[in-house]
Amino acid sequence: MELYLDLHSQPCRSVFLFAKAVGIPFEFKHVDLAAGHQYSEEFGKLSIVRKVPVMKDGGFVLTESVAILKYLLQKHSSSVADHWYPADLQQRARVNEYLSWQHMNLRAQGSKVFLLRALFPLIMGSEVPKDKMDAAVEDLNQSLQMLEEKFLQNRPFIVGDKISVADLVAVVEIMQPVATGLDVFEGRPKLTAWRERVKKALGEKLFDEAHEVIMAVSSSLPQKMQSSSELEMLKPKFRKIFS
Repeated sequence: MELYLDLHSQPCRSVFLFAKAVGIPFEFKHVDLAAGHQYSEEFGKLSIVRKVPVMKDGGFVLTESVAILKYLLQKHSSSVADHWYPADLQQRARVNEYLSWQHMNLRAQGSKVFLLRALFPLIMGSEVPKDKMDAAVEDLNQSLQMLEEKFLQNRPFIVGDKISVADLVAVVEIMQPVATGLDVFEGRPKLTAWRERVKKALGEKLFDEAHEVIMAVSSSLPQKMQSSSELEMLKPKFRKIFS
């Protein structure tokens, strides 16, 4: 099995962490997003979507991180512990509920903050307008509050006493704005304790390995995106997103 990944990407980290944590063997195929490898002819033959992650299992190619996670869970159900994606109907529904909610909430808001703080100044050549930055952070805070109040509540993990893929998907999204220097855990002891439990369940060494490149984003991305033509190509997209 081949996994096409760039660990700057949150969905890629979720797939990478899960496969590593449960011992699913795979060949890591690096797709350097900042260098534009997703637009290469070779990658286009693999996936017309031109996004990562992509899984290639023999002749079967699958895109979308949640679909990939569920495929791996179901293919390896005999060897993967039940707590990752519980067989119990209602517990599994809770996992699916979070996975459905997060796309337009925690993922969307965390990604926007990351883009504004890490890439906007580089691509646009100016600081982010304060009103846009404040609004983006407020939206992220609302999603974090919903994660705490609705999905986590007073449980150790989202679906009870043990980690599930819901926790895995949540933590990689939260770490994205953290990589820009925004401490989203400040003043959130419940969320902080949950993150530490997730790290321990995954293994701190593995967690740090998966997040090494994103935590160095301030120094790594500017070096990779040096071409003025590349930056000019991105400006219209950023104006559309943040106008």
